[in-house]
Amino acid sequence: MTGRLIAVVGPSGVGKDSLIAALCVARPGLVRARRVITRPPAASEPFEAVSEAEFERRRAAGGFALHWRAHGLGYGIPRQTLAEVREGAEVIANLSRGVLTEAARGYPAVLILSVTAPAEVLAHRLGARGREAAAEIARRLARPAPPLPPGVRAAPVDNGGRIEDAVAQALAALSPEAAS
Repeated sequence: MTGRLIAVVGPSGVGKDSLIAALCVARPGLVRARRVITRPPAASEPFEAVSEAEFERRRAAGGFALHWRAHGLGYGIPRQTLAEVREGAEVIANLSRGVLTEAARGYPAVLILSVTAPAEVLAHRLGARGREAAAEIARRLARPAPPLPPGVRAAPVDNGGRIEDAVAQALAALSPEAAS
């Protein structure tokens, strides 16, 4: 039996991790991929914090099914987590658009949830995190979103309002037959 990888993508501050957490509550069978990140631990997202040296060691040893760099940090999805897809699990992961082609190649049943929110919502959320100065937030918001890779389709999810509304949109994308 083959499962499915659910890739959640969108700009910083759009609420990808909040959406993933809410989806895991709404759909208990989902397996949340725990990312490995080269940043100190944070309460906002469950991830494994590692040093740059440890990240590179794991990457070189083939420990990641997917990995990328963004905003000066290394991000990886452990190979074992995505092996669960091949065993029949539905695995949901916060990914970068930069690895979507690779994800689609390795996991043909991938479903991409492209999460959006208005710029003022993103600015407020990024400011509330307290990780970046206002100038860095403004630079992030001024960057255009990279396009999806050719041939990769995504279901849009608006997370600019109530999380319940975003969850309903995502659940409809996960089970389109139930929405018809």
